[in-house]
Amino acid sequence: MAMETLFSVCSNSLFSSLQNHKNATLLPFLTSDSRLLSSQLKSQSRVSLKPHDFHDFLPLVASRGRVLKCRSSNEQLETSFDESESLKNGVRRKNLAVFVSGGGSNFRAVHQAILSGDVHGRFVVLVTNKHDCGGAQYARENGIPVIIYPSTKKEPEGLSSDDLVAALSTYKIDFILLAGYLKLIPSELIRAYPNSILNIHPSLLPAFGGKGYYGTKVHKAVIASGARYSGPTIHFVDENYDTGRILAQRIVPVVVNDTAEELAARVLRQEHKMYAEVAAAICEDRVIWREDGVPIIRSKADPEHYS
Repeated sequence: MAMETLFSVCSNSLFSSLQNHKNATLLPFLTSDSRLLSSQLKSQSRVSLKPHDFHDFLPLVASRGRVLKCRSSNEQLETSFDESESLKNGVRRKNLAVFVSGGGSNFRAVHQAILSGDVHGRFVVLVTNKHDCGGAQYARENGIPVIIYPSTKKEPEGLSSDDLVAALSTYKIDFILLAGYLKLIPSELIRAYPNSILNIHPSLLPAFGGKGYYGTKVHKAVIASGARYSGPTIHFVDENYDTGRILAQRIVPVVVNDTAEELAARVLRQEHKMYAEVAAAICEDRVIWREDGVPIIRSKADPEHYS
């Protein structure tokens, strides 16, 4: 069996936790490296490797642009790491990570924009605190590896903060997009990716933000306050909930007799559009930081215009 085939069988097994350890093509490779023998075989359908287990060989495969695959009886992951892709208007394609806790509709919207060519990036890994959430399932269906973080009683295979940073560095991440991820981002990750982590929130921050404000709770609070306008906010992430520098906002009117569900649906439609537009901007290096520390976006159509 060719060496790249052996690489392709197991290099993503940490993140997907989906490999079957009885797979005949996997075992020969595992026995070729004593470090991999210490990998924890969680069940017949799960394999969990620590980042140091694949740190040496994954960059080698990535640099050669191989297609990495993980197979089990249930799922198949396929991710391309070709760093030699042609530039678009002189800008390199960006590697994106996404964090989700639920269905990941914003993640899906940005991914569809990537597939249509509107975003010059690619999702190379998904991080979640719920291995069976809809966003994680969508990622696996589209060949995007999945990392579980953090480690909890419900998710014992989750990584520590340090292991998460090490794992993401292996993927050469440029930007991290939070898309309905309900856990606080560890300070280790924020320090590793300064001004490179974005979050989307369903209100016009700083109003109706912070710990406890998520989902329909936000929209109920907006309606109860009597506010006439709401809308999504995309901001850079710092070490607190919803307090980072604001990058983009979009206004959504609150109408008479609105319900939280109706308002949420209108805001969500704008979230999908705005996140795809912001993803396109960061992937094209169109985010500029003013001298006062405020980030702004340079227009693609008119480079002299900023928003």
